[in-house]
Amino acid sequence: MTLAVVLFIAGMSSLTLILLKGNSDTNGLGWSTGDQPVFGAQIRPTQQLEDEVQAMVNHIEGQRGAYAKKSYVCGEELQMLGRMNAAQILQYHKEHPALIVQIGEGGDVYFTEQIDDLSPQCKTNAYFGLDTKGNLSLFEGVPGSNQVLRTFFQLNIEFLESSLPRETVKQLYRGIPVSNLEEYNSVLSTFADFAVEEPERALH
Repeated sequence: MTLAVVLFIAGMSSLTLILLKGNSDTNGLGWSTGDQPVFGAQIRPTQQLEDEVQAMVNHIEGQRGAYAKKSYVCGEELQMLGRMNAAQILQYHKEHPALIVQIGEGGDVYFTEQIDDLSPQCKTNAYFGLDTKGNLSLFEGVPGSNQVLRTFFQLNIEFLESSLPRETVKQLYRGIPVSNLEEYNSVLSTFADFAVEEPERALH
């Protein structure tokens, strides 16, 4: 039986629990940034009204860098649209009402599309593993010196090692590749059963 199948079977038992937690506690099993839950069904902003965007861009003077942004469950893609003034930003929003208008810290404008999938880059190069603090994390490449993309929750390693098949534990240390959203969710739901609860985390 392959690791993906083992993880999928083991993870299904906790899927409902994690979905509930993901909706109610963005600081628990949610993204470290707090703006995305663990699973693919993202919390989307309500579609912006023209008046909202108008109020947002009223203070903009001159032109700003404008980008089309695809925000995936894992990863994102940016495409430079050019430079736009307030009127052009508003017009672009009218033509693409499903995109969320955001102003970045540097003043650039982003037209963001939320996509319930992994980015092409994540599908080929994302691995779940452990960081140096024992947190379940998503890496760009195999765990080790590679970049951490997301940190989810701390794991009770002793409990995990005594409960899961040895090969599954070994794979976690080596890195578990995920090539689609189903595998991604399955890994998360499996290891969420071994997450350190907040009171226990405080003791450590």
